[in-house]
Amino acid sequence: MAKLTYSTDEILADHSYAKPHVEAGYTLHGGFDAGGKYISPRTLNRWPAINAWSEALKARGHALIDSSQQLMAHGSFPNVAQQSLLLDLGLGQTLWDSLSVTGVVEARGKMLATAEAPDFQPVVVEDISQTATGHLNKGLLRAHGLDEGGDGVLGGHDAMWFAVRDMLFGKQAYPHAEVPESLSKPDAGRLIPQLPPDHERWILLLMNVLMIEVRAENFFNFCTTVMRDPRNFRDRRDVAMHAADLVDRIRQDEAPHVGYLAVVISELRSFTFKTVDGKQIKGAAFIDPVWRGMVQWHSVTNVEWDRTERRKEFQQMFDKRGNGAELMRQFENLGQKEAA
Repeated sequence: MAKLTYSTDEILADHSYAKPHVEAGYTLHGGFDAGGKYISPRTLNRWPAINAWSEALKARGHALIDSSQQLMAHGSFPNVAQQSLLLDLGLGQTLWDSLSVTGVVEARGKMLATAEAPDFQPVVVEDISQTATGHLNKGLLRAHGLDEGGDGVLGGHDAMWFAVRDMLFGKQAYPHAEVPESLSKPDAGRLIPQLPPDHERWILLLMNVLMIEVRAENFFNFCTTVMRDPRNFRDRRDVAMHAADLVDRIRQDEAPHVGYLAVVISELRSFTFKTVDGKQIKGAAFIDPVWRGMVQWHSVTNVEWDRTERRKEFQQMFDKRGNGAELMRQFENLGQKEAA
């Protein structure tokens, strides 16, 4: 029978590395085995645990929620062809800014390393000690936060994105980008009044983080395709290819985040909850509509708003070149070709 109970130290345990992970002057988490294969940090036991909790949930007759790219109604904007046009026009700052913003947003994720979720056992009828939900404060949140923002010695995804940026453009190629205040769905008031406010807040937080991770996969694909396209970064192809490899390492590191969050939200659907008014309710009754709303906001509403705002920025960039209307027409045509 698969192991379902882990200590914090077990969840945070690393593999033995044959070679450290250093890129563009940044000392980073993770490392390489003797054959040169990259190994993500804190996955010695974390991945087996996530897989075991997932299988245990299925054995109890419950499915995992969909956390695939099928949730995303739109691809990246700009798309790969549009970004290539921007690079040809000398507008590399657009990609520089995207990489910089991503690094800063990743650094914010370090808050999970010191955050403590409420104990869900008092509001759940079933025993949760052998579930992912029961291990949120036993290493899962801490591992996630350290992955994103590093541990103060080894850089996490924040530093990895800055390394990618510096490889492609140099450390101070452009001014620091303006960073959005938050990528999470805005507070819409009480959505799960059946539960105490702190439990509701954490359910919404976990859903938001999961959808941010799902959206990130679009960006991974966009970055690696742009970097590996031989028409881009023609004077430094080897560097661009290596930068794409580093993005793939980030993608590999992010997979257990999607994994455990999808299991936790799926477990919450399966549990029987004790409501604040002394009744009992199946988690799916309130999890499902809230999750649908979260997916809609992250995959459609926010994406479409962001596209509208960024399109205005691109128009302003093109207008400064004197032939803004023609450049915008080319830019829009590249978007329509992809859609077709």
